[in-house]
Amino acid sequence: MLAKDSPLRRLDWIMILSALGLSLGSSLLVWSATRGRDTLTHGDPQYFLYRHLTNLVIGLVLCAVTVLIGTRRLRTAVPFVYLAVLLLLFAVLSPLGSTINGAHSWIQFGGGFSIQPAEFAKLAIVMGMAVVLSARVDAGEREYPPTRSVLQGIAVAAVPMGVVMLMPDLGSVMVMAVTVLGILLASGAANRWVFGLLGTGVAGAIAVWQLGVLDKYQIDRFAAFANPALDPAGVGYNTAQARIAIGSGGLTGMGLFHGTQTMGQFVPEQQTDFVFTVAGEELGFVGALALIGLLGVILWRACRIARQATDLYGTVLAAGVVTWFAFQAFENIGMNLGIMPVAGIPLPFVSYGGSSMFAVWIAIGLLQSVRSQRPIGI
Repeated sequence: MLAKDSPLRRLDWIMILSALGLSLGSSLLVWSATRGRDTLTHGDPQYFLYRHLTNLVIGLVLCAVTVLIGTRRLRTAVPFVYLAVLLLLFAVLSPLGSTINGAHSWIQFGGGFSIQPAEFAKLAIVMGMAVVLSARVDAGEREYPPTRSVLQGIAVAAVPMGVVMLMPDLGSVMVMAVTVLGILLASGAANRWVFGLLGTGVAGAIAVWQLGVLDKYQIDRFAAFANPALDPAGVGYNTAQARIAIGSGGLTGMGLFHGTQTMGQFVPEQQTDFVFTVAGEELGFVGALALIGLLGVILWRACRIARQATDLYGTVLAAGVVTWFAFQAFENIGMNLGIMPVAGIPLPFVSYGGSSMFAVWIAIGLLQSVRSQRPIGI
């Protein structure tokens, strides 16, 4: 029995256990998707399973460290975190950057270890905007963020988004853009900023398309989304095979490790971007719904933390994480189902990848830190 004043009582165990269950359960999906792919596993069927679990352990440690540091000290450290992430992003554009699966978004350190700084840029944007937008409100100077604070917050987000766009990593930029809108809404900023950014985003998307900033494979993805019947053996192959895999699962699935599409290795990048197809095929509608349900619990608890935060900083921080998780999950599952364009972003807590796993668990730690500030019993 925990003491009434124990710090552990301040943690949201429903959220933590839901995220842990999702991450542990996903290890079986990753294992199923990779155990027969000898070219990826180097002959070791458990290669990705062990690495996924190792990433989870590291993520849990980072989460615990984030909670122990606490919201106040983290708030003062945000400028240093932001600058460190910017340095990593610029490193990707330097000779240190590497191209993996067509995306020049990685830094490889040798020994099979690599990071994708764009995942940490999402954290930097959430934390940086929370500090800037809440500074004068939490100091009691204003009821809502003034124009200057809003402009500074947008600038904080624009710099990493611009660097990520140069890679180009359109999927991550989409997530960041939606996250910025969610943060502005939660901060109480005037609606004109939200509508203005939406208009700017539309104009920017048109400009990016017309100026040829996107790579050919990214344009092909949008073409396949607009016309699902377009070249099913080429640009439309990924989504076509994903829908076949999910559709063949039926109500209860074919059974873990028994999916025909998965065993036949028909779905590309199935351990990362298309891991949801494993759940759909092998666990069926019931298993896929359970996965979505756990994500829903995490979002529900995060919304609760945002609502009960004792200051605007905590509210904005939690709301930013909610928007990030919600849109990224929607986009990933949507592209697996064919209702969203393929954008190459992971499913939070589920897809294989160290950078994504570390980032989402640090975000869980941030949420727990915000929750720890409110009085026990709320």
